[in-house]
Amino acid sequence: MGYLYVGCACLVGLVFAASAVSKFRDFGGFVDSVPRLVPMPVERARPVAILVVAVEASVPVLIAVPPLRVLGFAVAAALLLGFTVAIGIALRRGRRSSCRCFGASEAPLGARHLARNGVLLAAAVGGIPGSPAALPPVAGGALAAVAGLIGALLIIMLDDIVDLFARTA
Repeated sequence: MGYLYVGCACLVGLVFAASAVSKFRDFGGFVDSVPRLVPMPVERARPVAILVVAVEASVPVLIAVPPLRVLGFAVAAALLLGFTVAIGIALRRGRRSSCRCFGASEAPLGARHLARNGVLLAAAVGGIPGSPAALPPVAGGALAAVAGLIGALLIIMLDDIVDLFARTA
């Protein structure tokens, strides 16, 4: 189970770190996107955006601290569930706002974002029972970490990968 924890921790931790950093780098753009995704008064968008970035930034830290690992995965799962519901509702209402998940992307929200969140939610939930008292042996742990990091990079770059193949098809 230690390998599962390492892979899921690297995947979920890197994705949430990248998401928080990219939102912080273009914070004004992220604040502007919040009311387009979730109907709310414009004056509430900034506090909501601050909360989202702060909680996202806490996930990798919580996952890395042994007594808080389960809490970190639970917070990640709760955020992902909330994001998935918000995206689903926006799509049902015909809102085609851009996905600001990893910065200044102009990619409109779509089914791929729901699928991506589903994969991340599975990793967050999968990491909970995999949280060991001690880390696994180095060789297997390193392999699990690399697998998690590669998965995270693919998820972070999903919109770019889809755009690349859409242009060549």
